[in-house]
Amino acid sequence: MTAVPWTATSGGVVVAVRLTPRGGRDAIDGVEQLADGRAVLKARVRAAPSEGEANAALIKLLAHALDVTPRNVDLVAGATARVKRVKVAGDPGTLAAALAKLIERSHVEGTARK
Repeated sequence: MTAVPWTATSGGVVVAVRLTPRGGRDAIDGVEQLADGRAVLKARVRAAPSEGEANAALIKLLAHALDVTPRNVDLVAGATARVKRVKVAGDPGTLAAALAKLIERSHVEGTARK
């Protein structure tokens, strides 16, 4: 199994995300392995990368996908970069399980589209 793109912390999880703004739709597209070996969650949003719109859309997307309120999702690094770190507050075990399920679902849907 490949590495997971999140790390459990005392108050939730920190997720490494590779964001594609103007991606045509708001979606989680699975996990990608970067050239340096890090795993990242691939996400796309319709919003443009100007004035923080894409970051705000990413926060809403992750909050909805993980069934938490947007105030529990915080961009902690990479505001202007494509690869970002996002902290999601909550029970780390529950959030990790939700992320694993989300990745599995995106993998199955991606296979069906091909």
